[in-house]
Amino acid sequence: MLETRLIKPYITFDDVEEDFKDIFASGIFTKGKNVQEFQSELSAYTGAKYSFLTTSATTALWACLKLLGIKAGDEVIVSDFSFPASSNVIEDLGAIPVFADVSLETYNMLPSDLEKKITPRTKAVMFVDALGNPTGISAIKEICAHHNIPLIEDAACAIGSSENGIRCGSIADLSCFSFHPRKLLCTGEGGAITTNSDEWAKWLQVKLNHGADGMLGKALDFPEYGYNFRMSELQAVMGRKQIITLDKIIADRNRIKQDYVKNLAPLGFEIQKIGDNVKHNVQSLVFTVPANIARDSLMEFLKENGIESSIGTYALSSTGYNKNKYNCIQPNSRILFERTITLPCYHEVDVSYVVKNIIEFMSNQNK
Repeated sequence: MLETRLIKPYITFDDVEEDFKDIFASGIFTKGKNVQEFQSELSAYTGAKYSFLTTSATTALWACLKLLGIKAGDEVIVSDFSFPASSNVIEDLGAIPVFADVSLETYNMLPSDLEKKITPRTKAVMFVDALGNPTGISAIKEICAHHNIPLIEDAACAIGSSENGIRCGSIADLSCFSFHPRKLLCTGEGGAITTNSDEWAKWLQVKLNHGADGMLGKALDFPEYGYNFRMSELQAVMGRKQIITLDKIIADRNRIKQDYVKNLAPLGFEIQKIGDNVKHNVQSLVFTVPANIARDSLMEFLKENGIESSIGTYALSSTGYNKNKYNCIQPNSRILFERTITLPCYHEVDVSYVVKNIIEFMSNQNK
């Protein structure tokens, strides 16, 4: 059994028990006060004018593409170093994901590669805050504005991160968050969309609620067709309890990160680079391993010693489906896919134990 996990939720049943009792007593499990309050609190926290809760970051991204009218044959440029959900939603609408390579240091979309891949068929750009790091999103936003292309921020990992003092969720035209159990703010499953656009907010208000808008006599009117991507009251309570402590959690994770860096940098492990004007939530603590280290063997050794680890994330253009269909592997992203490792980072982790096992593995490998 793995004793040292990658992350543990920053919430317990005791935190929500009384609120859960109130919800059960009321019988209101959806579209209640907690959903409304969590949306307001999320807007206040991110600085976005509007927030909408969803079932996941995936449905949030999908909804944003629908909002922008993305259709078959359109191109959407997407960061190549990401979880497959980023490109899956593009593919699902019949559009073409155009994979932009990333920086070997920040792991984020390269502005130079974005510029090269914009065509008349480019209808949107999806910037992924790799592992919670928004470094460079402002430069990408300038390029998008110059070409009049809407920018979607896949901020699945980036709640609480910021660039130039502006928090993720209010930088791009549309931003999408995840509240999956691996995220700093966990609602079990769940996500959110933020925007500052009055027009888009109206579309989301209607479309995310089955197309309902106003009343027809004593019944709801449905002038549009729509979807049910709603978050429940129980999930919203979990989100509300955590958002008030999020900054403290982030500060703690940055402290743990510095402890790792102090011990692993001398061994040749290179930490993901964060811009000088960036605050990183350390959603995932990711290093590029030294060239002489067999990353997968290290992960297996850590597992044998009760320590959970994982790859950084995926090179989308190298996954089976995309490789077979598009045959356009992005070199930097591929290198990061093969050489990055995510290490445990949470309030109870014993950094010295993890480091001790890494040193032991390196010693054994060099014998």
